[in-house]
Parts: sequence; C-alpha cells; structure tokens
Amino acid sequence: MSQEQGVLPAGLDNRAAGYQTSLLGGIANFFTKTLVIAELEVRKLRHDYTELFTRAAQPALWMLVFGEVFTRVRAIPTGKFRYIDFMAPGILAQSVLFIAIFYGIAIIWERDLGIVHKFLASPTPRTALVLGKALSAGIRAVSQAVIIYALSLLLGVRLSWSPLSILGIIIVIVIGAALFSTFSLIIACIVKTRERFMGIGQVLTMPLFLASNAIYPISIMPEWLKVIAHVNPLTYEVDALRAMMLVGGTSLYGIPFDFAALILSMIILVAIAAKLYPTVAR
Repeated sequence: MSQEQGVLPAGLDNRAAGYQTSLLGGIANFFTKTLVIAELEVRKLRHDYTELFTRAAQPALWMLVFGEVFTRVRAIPTGKFRYIDFMAPGILAQSVLFIAIFYGIAIIWERDLGIVHKFLASPTPRTALVLGKALSAGIRAVSQAVIIYALSLLLGVRLSWSPLSILGIIIVIVIGAALFSTFSLIIACIVKTRERFMGIGQVLTMPLFLASNAIYPISIMPEWLKVIAHVNPLTYEVDALRAMMLVGGTSLYGIPFDFAALILSMIILVAIAAKLYPTVAR
C-alpha cells in the first residue's frame, strides 16, 4: 500500500506536466495562427497605401473645420481645455471607428472569391481567424494616429509625449479597432450582401460617434442619450485617449475601467463573431 502511495503522486505529476505542456503548446499555436492571419491582412496595404489617406480625409475635415469654428465660438463647456484640445482625442477615436466599422465588407468579398471556404477548411480555430482580422484592423488604425497627431500639432493641441502615454494610446487604438471591426464582421455574417452591409454601416457609424463623448461632454446630454453613451464602447475609448493624449488629461471613469470595458466588449464580440463566421459562407 505504501509503494502504491509512492508511485501515484509521481504519475500524477507526469500527467500534470504533460497537460501543462500541451496547454502551453495549444496557446502558442493559437496565437501563432492569429498573427499569421493578421499578417496576411496587413500585407494587403502594400498594394494600396492610398486607403489610409482617404480614410483620414473626413476626420481631418472635422478637426480643421468643425474644431476650429467651435473653438472660437466657445459654445461647448470643456473645462480647462480648449475645444480643439478636447476634440482631438475624439476625432482620433472617430478615425479608428470609421476604419473598423466597414472592415466586415472584406469578409463578403473573401466569400465571393472562395477565400472564406479555404479558411473554414483549414485547422485554424474560428476564434483565431476572427481575432487575426481584428488585430489587422488595429494595425491599420495606428497609422491614422500619426495623421491625427500631425494635424493636432499643426493646430496647437497640447499633446502629451510621455512614452507610457503613447504606448497606452497605441494599445487603446488597437483594442478599439479590433472591437469595432469584429462588430462589423458580425453585421457582415448576418446581412451577407455588400449592399445591405454598406447601408447598415453608414446608418450605425454616425450614431455611434454622436452618442459618445467624442465631440461634447456627456454632462450636457439629455438623460436618454446619457444612457446610450454609457453603454457605447466608443465613450470609454475616447475617455482613455483623452486622459493619455492631452497634457493634464484625466479620465472620467478611470483608465483601468476604460481598458476593462473595452477588453470585455471585445471578448464578447469576438466570441459571437467566431460563432457566426462559418455562416457567412452559406
């Protein structure tokens, strides 16, 4: 009996070690496949860089026209910040949103070309497919930050250049783009046609943008709009960007809460998108 008791723990230890090795190998394999999908998507930028600049045209107009006018009017209470300073992080978030929200149309194109069927026939987990595409949207969105930062410098926005703040801004941009691109993919899986997708995308973009704290504080909103703003992930993206992007910036909800809200929203949407992704091929 004593001999068996001596052998059993050793067997359990070996089994536990094997399970741990298998688990770590599975996790590493998952992230490797995710990064491969992201790299495939980013590689498309080599064929057409103009997309990055055309996507930046609308946010640039918001800053140069809307921002400059309302800075002079001083009609919106923005506390210690000039309106153009207050607005700059919101326009960066808007730029990320505009890139990500139409990302799902690429899935419809891939279905028509037969690429989705090849992905589904591969051993790549559906979650890795979705997350890889989401990360590629985040990488594209980071390029918009360079353009918005250049415009902000031109307009005299007091930007924070702390390395930690810049790193935090990049992470927020990637998470925000991943979140909304995954939301876009879900829409594509449901509607399944380019025409319907474009119509729904255009309908959703401005309400998401306007029902947030991007261009005015939540405190001046009517009560019903405040409720919508507080469940809108873009609100927390803007809140985190405003705290890290501006000199003297603060977060209304706290940066840890902003990150938690964005990450939780992204996890939920990735899980839903992974479930729906195979249906786009039907």
